[in-house]
Amino acid sequence: MTATTFRTEDGLTLEGDLREPEGAPRGTAVICHPHPEHGGSKDHPLLWAIRNELAKRGWLVLSFNFRGVMGSEGEHTGGEKETEDVKAAIDRVRGETDGPTVLVGWSFGANVAIRHAMTDPRVVAVALVGLPLGFDPVPVVELPDDEALRAWDVPVFLVTGDDDAICPVPGVLELSGRIPNADVRVFEGAGHFFRRREREPAEAVADFFDEVLQ
Repeated sequence: MTATTFRTEDGLTLEGDLREPEGAPRGTAVICHPHPEHGGSKDHPLLWAIRNELAKRGWLVLSFNFRGVMGSEGEHTGGEKETEDVKAAIDRVRGETDGPTVLVGWSFGANVAIRHAMTDPRVVAVALVGLPLGFDPVPVVELPDDEALRAWDVPVFLVTGDDDAICPVPGVLELSGRIPNADVRVFEGAGHFFRRREREPAEAVADFFDEVLQ
């Protein structure tokens, strides 16, 4: 793993980690972390598991800290400008190798990821873990409207646990009905953090990308 920095269009330097696969990369992946006001950063066991599993499957993976988090410059903006951070992260990792780019977000990071992915044609598939759709101690930016969602034909993987109040199953199923190419995976007995079960969603995310991009 290699530490890296990169710049956003509004002039901030963000920090991240590049995890390289064993052989030639099949493409690139970017991972977006949970809410920084609740301790979210790139350094969490669930995100480590996703990063390692994707690298194992041949992806060059960039995990990074949003603006204002740890060593990344700037201030947290509640998700408004964090989409610019995702764009910069994709620019950075795509500068390393060719191939498709996939995007993964967890919780707050999932909200930022879907909003950015809908505006960036470079993103060919998206995995959203614990997307805030129910109870959330800190509000997130609203998702795009139904018209925009129904016009978005990118493969989307919605992952949650049946004990996740932040990403409740009914909300996930309702959202999946508004996205043309959405798949849903619900883990029985899992909560928002997938404690001691991090490898399960990590493998599911990697399997999804394998299936839609084979």
